[in-house]
Parts: sequence; structure tokens; C-alpha cells
Amino acid sequence: MGAVQELKPKAESEKITINLGYVDLGHIDLLVRDGFFSNRTDFIRTAIRNQLERHREAAERSVVRKQLDLGISHFTKAQLEAVAAAGEVLEIRVLGLATIDADVSPELARAAIASLNVLGAFHASAAVKAALADRTQ
Repeated sequence: MGAVQELKPKAESEKITINLGYVDLGHIDLLVRDGFFSNRTDFIRTAIRNQLERHREAAERSVVRKQLDLGISHFTKAQLEAVAAAGEVLEIRVLGLATIDADVSPELARAAIASLNVLGAFHASAAVKAALADRTQ
């Protein structure tokens, strides 16, 4: 349908918080101290990337099977207005980042979006997120 526009996100990453046991944290600090990693964050990023690479083929098959858009999907007010005016609705499936412009009203979002499934991050106004809560998987 062509309602998805690829844009560079405002930030290149999303902050997450994890809790680790003291022994695991001590092992990480030992590896950092011994020069294997520059800091704790470097260790954690490397560990995550290694796991993602280890399971890359399975993840790729899942992306295809679930028909996910990979990367950044950005939705503007004009795009959503065109979808609603055509009497259509979007089923948004994204692995990465999905954003909806701040000027999109909750009513327009509900009129244009039938379902929303985002594996990664979803950026929209609090009002739009609340309006789509029952359509979000």
C-alpha cells in the first residue's frame, strides 16, 4: 500500500534496565578489569549481539512468517488521513521502531490502524498509545 516511510530515528538506541545477580555482575567486572571489555555496557552489548547472531536464522524465518516490517516505520498524519479517507485500515507489524507523528489525534489513529504489533520500540503520544491500547499486541 506504500503507507510506510523509512526515516532515521531521533536516537540510535533505546535504553533498557536489567537486574543481575551479584555473582554475574562480579564476573562481568572481572572481565572488564582484565581488559576483555571496556566497561559493563560493552560486555552486555557484545553478549546480546552474540545471542542475536546465534539465533539469526530462526529470527529471520520468524520475520518472514509473521510478515514483519524490519527497521523503522514512520506514520505521518497525512498518511493516516489518506488511509482513513480510502476506507481502509492498517495492520502494522514492525520489528524495530514504529513511530506515529505527534500531530496525529487519537481518533485518527483509531480510524486508520486496526492492529499494532511492535517488537522493539513504539513512539507516539500518550493519547495515541492509550487510544490504540486495545489494538496493540
